[in-house]
Amino acid sequence: MKLSRRATTAAALSGLALAGTLAATAPATAATGKTAAKSAAATYNGACGTGYTVIDSTPVGNSGTVFLTWNAATGKNCAVTIRNTTGAKIYMSVELNAQVGHESTPVRDDGQYTSYAGPVYVDGRGYCIEWYGVIGNASGGDSGHCG
Repeated sequence: MKLSRRATTAAALSGLALAGTLAATAPATAATGKTAAKSAAATYNGACGTGYTVIDSTPVGNSGTVFLTWNAATGKNCAVTIRNTTGAKIYMSVELNAQVGHESTPVRDDGQYTSYAGPVYVDGRGYCIEWYGVIGNASGGDSGHCG
């Protein structure tokens, strides 16, 4: 019995999925000669500067990531929202907040950007941190890292 290219590919991919292996192939679109583009996840771009290490990150929908960084020498946190792919200007924001009891004053950068919003900084020693990012209509954020 001869299997079609599509059936052979489907069987091979099923086997790889069962083995816990992620594979990317193009045979499903081979007839058109085009391959489907996969969106790359955002990576931290170093925007906060020297001495900052990523300690957390949160997806911003499917559009990017908001990164939380820490500088042990200065005691400051920094946040930046980064798009998965650079493109036309779009509304973006990043917000960082050190929770001081029931009062807080968030620091924010927002506007029309092509690749990232921020960086923004707060003194993080002795406080819990909240971070939040927006890219177009997508948003994401989290809190923690109390110290």
